[in-house]
This record gives sequence, structure tokens and C-alpha cells, in this order.
Amino acid sequence: MQATPLTEDYSGPEDRRFRELVDQSPFMLWSSGRDGLCTFFNRPWLEFRGRTMAQEMGNGWLEGVHPDDRQRCLDTYRRAFDAHQSFEMEYRLQRADGQYCWIRDAGTAQFDKDGQFRGYLGSCVEVPGPGRAAVVSPLTARELQVVALVAEGHSTKKIATMLGISYKTADSHRSRIMEKLGVHETASLVRYAIRQGIVRA
Repeated sequence: MQATPLTEDYSGPEDRRFRELVDQSPFMLWSSGRDGLCTFFNRPWLEFRGRTMAQEMGNGWLEGVHPDDRQRCLDTYRRAFDAHQSFEMEYRLQRADGQYCWIRDAGTAQFDKDGQFRGYLGSCVEVPGPGRAAVVSPLTARELQVVALVAEGHSTKKIATMLGISYKTADSHRSRIMEKLGVHETASLVRYAIRQGIVRA
């Protein structure tokens, strides 16, 4: 399937560089505004869904959520939105081939320098559904994202940029991950990521 371009308002070299990083991310990324409506999806999301940016924008993405999960998904999002709090949830999302896959969606509330709520930045990873064999990970969805990026050879600085967090936060995630897994070197993190199927060998 041909990749769907993002938006047309990326003009400067920094914006283009950021767009490239977002589109090369191994995760499906999205954002929403102050009104709760989605304003952006990266290329992995659009390719997973097999739809265009215009089709997914606003509440269009909800068309892909399994009917049995849709209300729960909306309720979780609205509760977090009303409280301006971050959230994590799992639901089934329809893939381009028509199959439903379980997704873990983590949304982080965003605020401007004056403390005004700006909406959300979110990331999604595919997870095993109920009844499928899976090793329970001690890591959070965000930590799994960091592990995947470390395993792919990205530096802490680049990981921070790709996930839209500070260098200090990214470094903190990395240290906490190593502590949880009882490892002390990057090579061990890579082996863990391969064993757990987070990345391919």
C-alpha cells in the first residue's frame, strides 16, 4: 500500500525532520486537540488501518474500533479528557485486511507553558488478546516503547525526540527499565526485546 502523506503544513527543515522521525517510529502515534478530536496520525497508524489522514481525523478512527469495545473506549477517553489526565486502555482495532487486533493505547495529556490543557499525544502497540499465550511484561506501555527504540539502536536523545519527552525523562525510563529487568547493559535490553517479540532479530 502506498504510504499516505501527513499534513501539508510542515514547511521548515526542523518540521520535516520531526515528520520523518514520527513516520519512522515503530509505533502508531496520534494527537488530539483541546476539543478532544484527533488531529494527526503517523504513517504506521495509517498503514495499519489502510485509510487516509482525512478518514481517520476527528472521530473517524472510531469506525475501526470493534463495536463491542467502542463505548468502553470512548468512556475511558472522556473520563481522562474531562480530568486532563493521562490514560492507558486496550481495545480491538480493525487492520487494513479487515482483521481486528488488540491494541494498547497510551495517551499523555499535554499542557502549554501557562499550564493550559492542549490535548493529547498518544502511542499504540499491538498486544496479544485474551486467550492468547503471552508472557506478562513487568514494563508499562511507555517502557516497552523505549525498549523497542533502544533495541533498534536509537540513542536516548533520539528516543526523547521521537516520543516527545525530555532527555531526562527518557533517561529515567531507561534506568527504571534496567532496574525492573535486572540488567546492566544495552545488549541485555536488546536480547530481552527479541525474546519478548518486541523487535525482530
